[in-house]
Amino acid sequence: MFYLGNSRTEISNEAIPVFMEISSQCKTNGKAVDHNLIIYVPSEVVAKQVSHKLCQDEVVAKQYGNVIVHWGYKLGDSVEFLGKGVADLILAKENIMQAFMAESTYNYQAVLGYSNYTAFFISLKEKPKLKKLYFLDKKIGLLDYPTSRSGHILPKALFKDLELNIDNLDITYANSHEGLRELLASGKVDLIASYWKKGDEKQFSKNYIEPISDPISGSKWYLKMDVDNTDLLCAVQRNLLDLAKENESTYFNHVKLFKSCNTALLTKVLTDA
Repeated sequence: MFYLGNSRTEISNEAIPVFMEISSQCKTNGKAVDHNLIIYVPSEVVAKQVSHKLCQDEVVAKQYGNVIVHWGYKLGDSVEFLGKGVADLILAKENIMQAFMAESTYNYQAVLGYSNYTAFFISLKEKPKLKKLYFLDKKIGLLDYPTSRSGHILPKALFKDLELNIDNLDITYANSHEGLRELLASGKVDLIASYWKKGDEKQFSKNYIEPISDPISGSKWYLKMDVDNTDLLCAVQRNLLDLAKENESTYFNHVKLFKSCNTALLTKVLTDA
């Protein structure tokens, strides 16, 4: 029956489609085709932006033939890169870098960082209360990203302090902070855990936010400096500053330099941003 079926059926090999991309690659104009600049970030949007910038950079082209950028939204996605020092350039929280001892083990050095921010519970119709009974009948929106302090770690830590069983709470997870805001604006949840940004007042009231904790340190870009590659450091810093200047978010266009190249161009971009 097997051979009979094969004789009457045309068999072809078809590639299995990729349903979720977690990396992208672009070629530089350089000749070092066997050398790859590897980047890891938690966001696909940021990944595409950084990849596009660095692939066009002349300094990068002198040293690398390809720019490969990976992204992932969960802590497990970053283990390979942080734990083994795979990435040349990485965007991460300081506490995560410390947990993996990445700075001392692989000589990652902070190049540029974003401002500190505060985590809030944001509600649509009332000011949230940090009390046990308040959360029991509420629909809560959290971020499905275990390393996010404002959208995941801090609200869950508060629930634990209030002796609330997570399994007994009505929690909806979103893939991004914008996704959380869409859930709240559409009334699918009663409150979300996130940060407050400029423009939020167009949809929500600042009277209906409640801080979860003290200010949180922002993410930083770390470059692996196993050799004293100052040209690459300055090129990376320059492009990251350009991206900050172009970003419409008031959070992402305010940055701090940790390794200043002291060039006129860097000073101009930082001032304009």
